[in-house]
Amino acid sequence: MIAYEDMWDMAIDRESARRAGDGMRAIPHCVGNAVYGVLGAAFKLAFRYRVEGLEHLAAFRDGRGCVVAGNHVSYLDPVFLWLAARPDRWIRFMARDNMFANAAGLAGQVISRVGAFPVKRSSADRGAIKRAAAMLKRGETVGIFPEGTRRGRGTAKPDLHAGVAFIARMGKAPIVPSSVRNVADIKPKGSKTVHFPKITVVFGAPVFLEDFAFLPKEDRLDAASWYVMRECYALSRGVEREQVDMRELFPDAKDFSVAFSGRDMSRKEA
Repeated sequence: MIAYEDMWDMAIDRESARRAGDGMRAIPHCVGNAVYGVLGAAFKLAFRYRVEGLEHLAAFRDGRGCVVAGNHVSYLDPVFLWLAARPDRWIRFMARDNMFANAAGLAGQVISRVGAFPVKRSSADRGAIKRAAAMLKRGETVGIFPEGTRRGRGTAKPDLHAGVAFIARMGKAPIVPSSVRNVADIKPKGSKTVHFPKITVVFGAPVFLEDFAFLPKEDRLDAASWYVMRECYALSRGVEREQVDMRELFPDAKDFSVAFSGRDMSRKEA
């Protein structure tokens, strides 16, 4: 059996392994395909989920990497996004490092085989950043929740981090905003009952960091992350981006509303 730690630095498929060269190995897909088959069928039946905007992600089938960024309200966010992207793409999610040792390492085996890799929470994890950038450069898709924690759940306060833009810049890749609508309704906070709402997974038009060159250099990464998160919340709520109050969502973050007034930074064609 392959150690799950070894899979963090393996390619997600044979094609990205070929692009990487140097004899890189690909993660075996038997477990990942089984997980997709079982979860895909169960979630389709239970939540009747559908996908909007998949063409924005499909535009990167030709070996170009991209970052999928999303707002985070549930443990099921990455599951729905991962299912929505399959079978054409595997989204390799950054996951909290303490998840991998659960169930005597079995959790690490499963989530590593579907492409996940660890990140240390509340720290600038250089190892995770380098892994993510390497994945992007060989044409893979990396999934990140820039808020760092689930909004409205637990004790940690969501914050707006520039890490998503930094990783995209290192990997020379665009960012695709995303959201999973109604996922918080599956198990509302404080409720012991599981519900089965209709779920919609939404992908938005990609955002390219080079389009932020009109801003001062020191603001570009923060501004790009701010813009992407505003796109995610607009997708989540089904509203225009200008209707999202970023000051309310991220009161401690610098506000770029004036800088982006009247500007659509999303490219309709990748």
